[in-house]
Amino acid sequence: MKKLVVLLPVLFVALIAFLSSIFVVDEREKALVLQFGQIKAVKEEPGLAFKVPVIQQVVKYDDRILSLDTDVIEVTPSDDRRLVVDAFARYRIADVVQFRQAVGVGGLRLAEDRLSSILNAQIREVLGADQVTSDTILSEDRRELMTRIRDQARASARSLGLDVVDVRLKQTNLPAQNLEATFARMRAEREREAADEIARGNEAAQRVRALADRTVVELVSEAEREAQVIRGEADARRNGIFAEAYGADKEFFAFYRSLQAYETSLRSGNSSLVITPDSEFFDYIKGERGE
Repeated sequence: MKKLVVLLPVLFVALIAFLSSIFVVDEREKALVLQFGQIKAVKEEPGLAFKVPVIQQVVKYDDRILSLDTDVIEVTPSDDRRLVVDAFARYRIADVVQFRQAVGVGGLRLAEDRLSSILNAQIREVLGADQVTSDTILSEDRRELMTRIRDQARASARSLGLDVVDVRLKQTNLPAQNLEATFARMRAEREREAADEIARGNEAAQRVRALADRTVVELVSEAEREAQVIRGEADARRNGIFAEAYGADKEFFAFYRSLQAYETSLRSGNSSLVITPDSEFFDYIKGERGE
């Protein structure tokens, strides 16, 4: 009985020691077994693992792809138009041993601070290159720029045991103090383009009106010329008829012409004549001719 009493605490301590030597590695994690700060084992496969109780400790790190939002920074492309850039990165812990050696007990927070500094430096370097303008950053070519930022940041982050999977520019805007000036310049450009269009439209309208006026003058002139020709031909034909009539019977022609003169001069409202009684105008009304 005394032996049993003595063995129970021993068994209890042994059980506690055994249980404390077991740890589980999740499929989403990587684990390091440390002994007095030194790395003794690396556990990357999921499942049960063992360590020396009390002497050794286990530090686990996330093995999934993580996200990091960088600080908003200002960059100056080659055309000197400052832009406010907001980016984010996807990364994972590729080498857990190197990661532990680089950040120590600072862990993921210290690693993200260093990675953020790397990303900001690469963003400034790539977007501030000689051949990169603000139009390039705001166009579809930004995909190539993001790839360059990712590759350069990946090379720098290897010393931290990190692998930069992707880098994206979320927003690229003008600083607030420059927006109004930019909008004013855009309005001025649009107003200038509108004025140019109006001027070109007025010029085209003037050409159309001038062409129409010239066409009207030409048509009227041509019509008047044709009318004059027709009237001339008609007068010539009329004179020819008069000449034939005069040649055929001079007396009848004179009589006909006198009748036309009476009809014209003795119309209603125009029947007052001041002539001498013996005027030849009334030869066919009185006298022998009248008879």
